[in-house]
Amino acid sequence: MRLQAADGHEFGAYVATASTPPKAAVVIVQEIFGVNSHIRSVADDYASRGFLAIAPALFDRVERNLQLCYGPEDRKKGLYAATQVGLEAALKDVDATIRHAAEKLGDTKVGVVGFCWGGTLAWLAATRLQAGAAVGYYGGQIYKFAAEKPSCPVMLHFGEKDAHIPISEIDTIRRHHPSTPVFLYEAGHGFNCDQRENYEPRSAGLARQRTLEFLDQHLHTPLA
Repeated sequence: MRLQAADGHEFGAYVATASTPPKAAVVIVQEIFGVNSHIRSVADDYASRGFLAIAPALFDRVERNLQLCYGPEDRKKGLYAATQVGLEAALKDVDATIRHAAEKLGDTKVGVVGFCWGGTLAWLAATRLQAGAAVGYYGGQIYKFAAEKPSCPVMLHFGEKDAHIPISEIDTIRRHHPSTPVFLYEAGHGFNCDQRENYEPRSAGLARQRTLEFLDQHLHTPLA
């Protein structure tokens, strides 16, 4: 589908729907590789578990339908695209997706689940947007915004062996938010993605289970 952000930008979004009326909605926020086959599979998985899942194409601001793989050249291209878009503009698209999903399901709370770059955006959705709950996987810039206060429940997942996110940065987040569940796994960066070399199925499965329970707990009450 096509959505429009507050600044007038139109962007694509991948939509996965449940086979029965959805119990809640969740926005799936991409890594630096676009709304590629992995992100679409994540959305499909949430749909199979009863959610309306929408993944906004955040890279549409620089190149429409940009989908990348996980090699070094694609990584370089993805980093460049993410930098060109920037967090502020990406948040406008996430915000528009949240609002669309809430309206679609009758003004219910909407969850946000983000990975890598999207993990940071999930955190910022919790502190700056009207998310009903947010889950961030290995968001490498969250520590920069650790002083911001979430307005909804948040859960965070990190890998102990993540070469991009040192434990000191995770400790910064914990220091600012001691009551926020922050889980560490014996895994590296990108451990949830079965297309990446750091995929760790046991960690991915446990993180997904915790995330689903968390969303079920916090997304079933109407907006105030």
